[in-house]
Amino acid sequence: MKLWGKSFLAILTLSLLSYGISGAAFAAVEPLSVTTNKEFYTEGATITISGLVKDFDTSDDMRSMDVTIMVIAPNGNLVTVAQVSPNSDGNYSTTMVAGGMINVEGDYTIKAKWGAQANQTEFKYGGSSGAPPVVDEVPEQTQTEVIEIDEEPYVDEEPVMQSVEPVCGTGTVLKNGVCVVDDKKKGGGCLIATAAFGSEMAPQVQFLREIRDNTVLQTESGTSFMTGFNQFYYSFSPVVADYERENPAFKEAVKIAITPMLTSLAILNYVDIDSEEEMLGYGIGIILLNIGMYFVAPAVVIFKIRNRK
Repeated sequence: MKLWGKSFLAILTLSLLSYGISGAAFAAVEPLSVTTNKEFYTEGATITISGLVKDFDTSDDMRSMDVTIMVIAPNGNLVTVAQVSPNSDGNYSTTMVAGGMINVEGDYTIKAKWGAQANQTEFKYGGSSGAPPVVDEVPEQTQTEVIEIDEEPYVDEEPVMQSVEPVCGTGTVLKNGVCVVDDKKKGGGCLIATAAFGSEMAPQVQFLREIRDNTVLQTESGTSFMTGFNQFYYSFSPVVADYERENPAFKEAVKIAITPMLTSLAILNYVDIDSEEEMLGYGIGIILLNIGMYFVAPAVVIFKIRNRK
């Protein structure tokens, strides 16, 4: 009886061990993973975002797409977006510096997308120090009355006011005495144009980036417009860019479709925008011009063709 009990106990132990080993050996691997090197960051720290694409294959165009990374602020605003190319074994990695657009204290969400696969993770940020410069106060001088023989009375000298240059916060630089957005800190790429023209270094993509950084973002109204536009644009552009890479015919169609818009934006290279009013005027004018080219003109042509019939 004792021998039977010992045998049963040994079999039960082996079964439990084999179950645990097999479970660990055949644990499922996520199709797309994303993680950060830390859970909490302070201003100026380097954020490393990495992960693995399980089914990545460089020999298959349908399985060698870039990974789209989007960083969402605690208030729901889009902070930045990037496209990362995995290496041959499917691992990918990118870095960014905490600060600039990442300035609000709280939990940030990182969303990764590769084709139909998606995943996300979070990290905490301690907030940026946007405090104004501290100017030392000139202590008030108290006059002490001293009575001495043959000595001229003491006269208070007026303090000399010294000009103090403003100290710009993270993500801005001093330009002509005013803090403006640092060109090196601006995030976000022209995903649709990059996919259409094949590279971020294409002249058309560089032109769009220069218009955005050197003209639109130099005014408050332009910065406000880009914030709202990015929320709308990056909600669909990663999907359109992926489809362009999968379908060459669609890619050429997009390239033809955005050429008139690029031509209209070239107007901004020949004007000087030095005020908010000029930015609003030229911006509204270019928007109306594009509405005319893409909607009004085709509608007029279709209307005339129908009347001839």
